Amino acid sequence: MIWTILVLVLAITLFAGDGFMFRKAGKKEMTPVVLWTKKSVKLISIALLVVGINRLGLGTTYYLVDSNPMILQDMAQNMQAQGNKGSSAKEIRRILKAEGDNMTRFAPIMGNVDAKKTIFVFTVPTCPYCHRVHEELKRVVADRDDVRVVVKGFSIHGVRSDAAVRAMIAAKLQSNEKAVALTNHLMDNNDWLEGASNAKPNDMAAALQKGVLAAAKKVGLDTARLESDMNGDAVRQETANVRDLAGKLQIQGTPFLIIEEKAFPGAVPYEQIIQALGK
Repeated sequence: MIWTILVLVLAITLFAGDGFMFRKAGKKEMTPVVLWTKKSVKLISIALLVVGINRLGLGTTYYLVDSNPMILQDMAQNMQAQGNKGSSAKEIRRILKAEGDNMTRFAPIMGNVDAKKTIFVFTVPTCPYCHRVHEELKRVVADRDDVRVVVKGFSIHGVRSDAAVRAMIAAKLQSNEKAVALTNHLMDNNDWLEGASNAKPNDMAAALQKGVLAAAKKVGLDTARLESDMNGDAVRQETANVRDLAGKLQIQGTPFLIIEEKAFPGAVPYEQIIQALGK
């Protein structure tokens, strides 16, 4: 607090003293160096004033980061939704018809795999909003036996999300049930991320893969086979398919849902999903 007060006092002194220090010289009489110094003193005083106010907890930094962090999260989600509207229903219908079985072949399917209604969700376990919508989708398939959720793992965070997405796809080669179990674990827990928290950049990929394999073991997957399949043709085919679909559907971020041939970007709540599904 003492340092904060000193910063504010210095800021006020510099701001108020600006006129006193340069009052003897008119603007026309000032040399370029004096003018530059005058402006620099003013800018420094303003910067110190902002820092001091924020340190007292009165500024926007404190308000947004410490007191109301959800404001920043909601702003980010709203910006994503505005710039991520996706394709029209007609275009989505055409793409889904053209892709056929490729949309479901290597993707984990939550709920009744033979359900009449399908929700496609483009998602990634390293996205907080994806965690939120995943919980809503679990509620949907628990309440509606006529609905299935096809999980399209979309690795948009580079190294940080790559291992998790490839594992979700590779798990489908062992069974859909185990693929869903792994997807749920990665979405519902952060234990698989712990080993990477202190990893150096060059070691990040290995640390994350180790965490993903540990999670896979917990849900009963054959981890040796999983690790091999993560580098196989099926995973490469599905990740390429997802990237291609994201481009065609104009998907710029996750989560992104397709419900009854309509696009829903962002963390869509349960009630809106149910409404979009209809009866």
